[in-house]
Amino acid sequence: MKVLVLNCGSSSIKYQLMDMKGEKSLARGTIGRIGEQGSYIEHETASSKIRRGVKAASHTVGIKIMMDYLVNEDTGVIKDPSEVSAVGHRVVHGGESFSDSILITESVIAKIRECIPLAPLHNPHNLAGIEAAEKVFPGIPHVAVFDTAFHQTLPAKAFTYPIPYELYTKHRIRKYGFHGTSCMYVSGRAAEILGRPLKELKLVVCHLGNGVTIDAIRRGRSVDTSMGLTTVEGLMMGTRSGDLDPGVIHHLSTAVGLSIDSIYTMLNRESGLLGVSGVSNDMREVIESAKKGNARCRLAVEMFAYRVKKYIGAYAAALGGVDALVFTAGIGVNSPLIRKKACEGLAYMGLEIDSNKNRLAIGKESDISGAGSRVRVLVIPTDEEKMIARDTVEVVERMRGDPDKRRSPTSRAYSAGRLS
Repeated sequence: MKVLVLNCGSSSIKYQLMDMKGEKSLARGTIGRIGEQGSYIEHETASSKIRRGVKAASHTVGIKIMMDYLVNEDTGVIKDPSEVSAVGHRVVHGGESFSDSILITESVIAKIRECIPLAPLHNPHNLAGIEAAEKVFPGIPHVAVFDTAFHQTLPAKAFTYPIPYELYTKHRIRKYGFHGTSCMYVSGRAAEILGRPLKELKLVVCHLGNGVTIDAIRRGRSVDTSMGLTTVEGLMMGTRSGDLDPGVIHHLSTAVGLSIDSIYTMLNRESGLLGVSGVSNDMREVIESAKKGNARCRLAVEMFAYRVKKYIGAYAAALGGVDALVFTAGIGVNSPLIRKKACEGLAYMGLEIDSNKNRLAIGKESDISGAGSRVRVLVIPTDEEKMIARDTVEVVERMRGDPDKRRSPTSRAYSAGRLS
């Protein structure tokens, strides 16, 4: 079975075509600047990597361009679009409606649309991608895979905000969490590396990228997570503030004179690493400037790592101990400095890293645990596309009535690290 994975943003389509026999990536790429001047395609296969200008006026046109490249004699990896058996779509917010991936129907689309107020920057574009793909690939299964679904196992004490309870019952204002697909993938892979079933493990997963999630996972299920109703809560990120005193918002409005919309924009797009450093939202650039003596960049690095450390400690307490700490995503996989600073001073909980192993662990799967560390410290590159493709296959097989595929949602796609 060949599965096409789509991640659609406001002006981009990220895609990957996978042959699920052996879970092999056949091609991947991006259609960028959709509906703008200078739109382009970046397309990569095992034998070539190209970037070319295209005229992508809409998501539908962008997907047609992608399909042309997938079947083209020079750049293609399949002979005909009919070789695509199913399409898996990343959808950011499923609210409380979805605790698992699901076959897309009209009622599913309606519920995703109902969640737009919870993710106004993401869900509309996810829907645009679904509608466009259904036009280009009619008659095959389309599956929605939700960032929030993995965190629907959070207990009420973790997801409920200490505000008037009616705001939850009437408006569903609560913690939802994000990056669930990534957390699910790396937790399953951690179980494989440790040679233990997920049902025995307590894990803290640090997804450190431009967006940051830290997740507490017990027995393969998310029990607490750092992001909340939106993607602003939690850790300091590339451009997002993360946790701060809610009174700051009132002060910015009354004392500084900012509108609520401008405050929201600032907390989403002008804060975090960018806001503190004044240089960049890219940790690599911030670290380089810090090495050259930029005091604000040094502060940004220290703040970022310090806040990661605080969450590790908090979630270790929530879990009642930790079997393994996992670093993933761009910063987590590629920054020995951040890993080092985040783990400093945690020897009291039996967690130590090997400085040499940590230094060498850049962009690859590694065990950086110190010789005497009771807590294993792992670096695992995430693969959300593979996770989406796995979920898509399982939903399709369940839909077709394969009795061997009728497993509980949390058992799916954990590979050898399954719960059982």
